[in-house]
Amino acid sequence: MEAPPRRPAINFFDLLTEEIILIILDHLRDPLARKSFSQVCKSFYSLESDHRKFIKPRILNFLPNVLRRFPSISQINFSLCPRVEDDTLSSISLAWNSSLETIDLSRSKFFTQKGLSSLATNCSSLLEINLSNRTTLTDSSLKAIGEAKNLERLWLTKCKSITDVGIGCLAVNCRKLKSICLRWCLRVTDYGVGLIAAKCKEIRSLDLSYLLITEKSLSAIFELEHLEALVLEHCHRLDDDGLVSFKKSCQSLKVLNLSHCQSITHIGLSALTNGAQNLEKIILSYSLSFTSDLAECLNDSPRLQSVNLDGIMVRCSGIRAIGNWHSSLKELSLSKCRLMSDECLSFTVQAHKELRKLDITFCRNITYASVDYITRSCPMLTSLRMESCTLVSRDAFLLIGRCQFLVEIDVADTDIDDEGLESIARCSKLCFLRLGMCLNVTDKGLSYIGSSCSKLTALDLYRLSEITDLGISSIADGCPSLEVINIAYNPNVTDNSLLSLSKCLKLRILEIRGCSCISSRGLSNIAVRCRQLTLLDIKRCNNVNDEGMIQLAQHSQKLNQIKLSCCSVTDVGLLALASMSCLNHISIYRLNKLTSYGLAAFLMSCQSLITVKLSTFFKSLLPEHIQESMEARGCVLVWREKESQAPFRWE
Repeated sequence: MEAPPRRPAINFFDLLTEEIILIILDHLRDPLARKSFSQVCKSFYSLESDHRKFIKPRILNFLPNVLRRFPSISQINFSLCPRVEDDTLSSISLAWNSSLETIDLSRSKFFTQKGLSSLATNCSSLLEINLSNRTTLTDSSLKAIGEAKNLERLWLTKCKSITDVGIGCLAVNCRKLKSICLRWCLRVTDYGVGLIAAKCKEIRSLDLSYLLITEKSLSAIFELEHLEALVLEHCHRLDDDGLVSFKKSCQSLKVLNLSHCQSITHIGLSALTNGAQNLEKIILSYSLSFTSDLAECLNDSPRLQSVNLDGIMVRCSGIRAIGNWHSSLKELSLSKCRLMSDECLSFTVQAHKELRKLDITFCRNITYASVDYITRSCPMLTSLRMESCTLVSRDAFLLIGRCQFLVEIDVADTDIDDEGLESIARCSKLCFLRLGMCLNVTDKGLSYIGSSCSKLTALDLYRLSEITDLGISSIADGCPSLEVINIAYNPNVTDNSLLSLSKCLKLRILEIRGCSCISSRGLSNIAVRCRQLTLLDIKRCNNVNDEGMIQLAQHSQKLNQIKLSCCSVTDVGLLALASMSCLNHISIYRLNKLTSYGLAAFLMSCQSLITVKLSTFFKSLLPEHIQESMEARGCVLVWREKESQAPFRWE
């Protein structure tokens, strides 16, 4: 009897339509995952090539292959490529002439108006260009950009050489502009801004920060029918005298930023916000006193939801006036308002019970009473920042658990203790928690967070002298989504903590500065398992040596930035790091076992470097031709006597 014929093996991938495969592809955010996808078979390779829309190259040597493989790129980000020349821009403009929409050149140098002209002329779909930080950008470059007739968004931050002439060429040709940033373009005057307003009628967003403009250009700006966001930071020539006769109104305006405009009082503000019925957000940080008269100017903005008064001299009458506004605020920032009192803050939060975000950082006069009113009146809070509120007693932190929708809590440099963290642990949606300099926190408090806050992604434990490996283990076990952690200057933290944290496979940023008990053994665990690591600070980790660097070089293929100081790394370890194509930023201070030859070899070998911070000790020892070679590659060498002592700050 013959055996039945064997059925052919079914390839289940053949059952998937192209549409379904592309949906799967869209959900693969990790470049390595997309690479693996394309290696499955020829059809997947072809689909991934045709479907790819975005690239962020590190080394331009491979660009010719990229141009051939990916025919439909619409977005390109050159922020990791400090040297981009005209030939590169010309090649791009020819290969992606119909698909390219967005290009970021904000960290790149060496291209001229010739390359920009190629982009503007050939790329008919070009909508957005970022040319920020090009201090040598000239008016002729703006004239070249003017050929991009469909351009909608342009960033020119710190392009300090451009003048009204270049702005005029741009305004005349790019009539579809919707957003332009002229921040720090110090040679642009009222005339240039007026031309933008007169010719580009579709403008939605305009940033004129630090410009020496007056009310003359504002008259033209306020005639823009679609203007939604106007940023006027540090515009010191704007004052009440010029604005007192200002009769224009901008009904479409939603966001107004007047921070550091210290010559504008309620008189000028009244003129600027007159008729702004759609105003949703206003920023008045570091300007003049916030009085009841100034508050009254904003009472006629029924849609106002966000107010920033950071660093302002807040009068009690002004804060109480906020409590009488017709609108219901969602966001209120009062950071560094030194005169803020319990009475004023309590009155305000009772009136604005729909607050979602409240920042009272460095308000050193508030006490238990304010926290009581905040937590009772605003149960829907998602963000509470109260760093350095030093008069708030320990028992006040027991009240924070009332606000169970909190996603972000900053109580750094306060008297919070383990019982306070037990209350905070009731906030099961918590993602960001800052506890730096909270000296009453121990492992017990961290165990509460680890057991209840499984969604935690960022944790600051800077200088918590009472925590040990046990507390870190609680966090690592209970918070598998952790991406950022700062455990700097904690003397009781050892390699066992890093072994625990190696379970957090999404870890991106790790600061272990000043943890003297950590060695290369612990660092190796992080390198092997935490493949998403992008930033590492190991300054003052004396027991970290070349073995740790070798492990990083072998396994941490996404490490973008590393800070080295006062550790035992030698030429061997540094040269191991040179093999990392992803390494863009490095700080090197007080490596006593490092020689000038080893440093020179590292600098010449590591082709991906963008910024290198070095001790001035090496400046005279490093051959001049190497320094010149680095500059020619677009890499910036920053010489300092000693490293910065500021801790890493995350948002």
